[in-house]
Amino acid sequence: MSEFKLKVRRFKPEEGDGPYWESFKVDLEPTLSVLDGLLQAKDREDGSLSVRCSCRAAICGSCGVKINGQSTLACKTMLEDAQHEADRTSANGKPAEIVVEPMGNMPVLKDLVTDMESTHWAKIRRVTPWLIPDGPPPEGEYIVPPESMIDVTQSMACIQCGACVSSCLSMEADPDFIGPAALAKAYRFAGDPRDGQAEERLHDLANDPHGIYDCTHCFSCIDACPKGVAPMDQIMRLRRMAGDEFKIDDHNNGYRHETAFTKIIEKKGTLDESLLLQESLAPGVKGKLIPRPGAIKGLLESIPTAIRGLRTGKMRSLPKLIPGVHPKLPDGAQDQVKKIYAHSEEHHYELNLYIRGEEADDEAPVPEAEAIPEAAIVPEPDESEAGQ
Repeated sequence: MSEFKLKVRRFKPEEGDGPYWESFKVDLEPTLSVLDGLLQAKDREDGSLSVRCSCRAAICGSCGVKINGQSTLACKTMLEDAQHEADRTSANGKPAEIVVEPMGNMPVLKDLVTDMESTHWAKIRRVTPWLIPDGPPPEGEYIVPPESMIDVTQSMACIQCGACVSSCLSMEADPDFIGPAALAKAYRFAGDPRDGQAEERLHDLANDPHGIYDCTHCFSCIDACPKGVAPMDQIMRLRRMAGDEFKIDDHNNGYRHETAFTKIIEKKGTLDESLLLQESLAPGVKGKLIPRPGAIKGLLESIPTAIRGLRTGKMRSLPKLIPGVHPKLPDGAQDQVKKIYAHSEEHHYELNLYIRGEEADDEAPVPEAEAIPEAAIVPEPDESEAGQ
């Protein structure tokens, strides 16, 4: 047995006071979970301590909390690991308390229990989370080749714990953002070959100002997800489908901005900020000679952003903003970036955790677009996880 100290953020709405901190000492084996510690504190010290849990096996997703500032599952986080992280970030180098808080970006109902309805389930329903096939139904089952379902298996592993929603920086800045969990669920159906409304789904999500182009690629949802769903990857897949497959020119300028970004990197090897706005809003020679009214409006509205970029150093000094005057990286690095870009465009490597593992049959067919270099192959998940 070892002693651990849990510092829990409490909130009792019935008392009319604000949130406060309370510490609990628990005696448990280091290999037991933080959830076990919370349940012991509830059993032995304060029965009013509220925490949501069910399976205690990282399957149901009920016990999502923030531990030492990181969104995760309390039942999956061992006490010794949480203690090590708390000690690592301790300012004075002494043993620190394990900090447990309710999940972020969600209203707190009581203690560690949050209201997931408005920030999670309402947005899951927002993306129409069911198949909408075209034409009359078949006489039997909808049958598709297994290889055509490879892309959606990763998003199917989601257990709806809300850890990605809790950690999402975009949702923190814009609470109306549809969010990583809902958009990962959207790809599960948009990428399903049985669905007949993929273009309609993508048109909706691309033109929504809080949709797929509201993600800022912070990777927080990937770090937080306990099941390897990698919601940001699914959002990028939605974007690729919207742009590459359906050529959806959205009102948010997301597709044009993305195209301009990659075009500049391909041509110059590094991002030329002086061209990015122009190529996004008024692409090509024609766009600059005869800009659309929307492009002129967008460029004028971007002036304050450009000024802030100059002040903070994100954009280069004014003389260097002249198109064509673009400094190169030293020692041939510019050409190396171009080669990396060309290689990635040619091969389109995309690692899907749920495709196959190290023990997979070498003769098993793998779709060309999903071919994975041997160095990137990772072990296949346990059957208990893959079935979720």
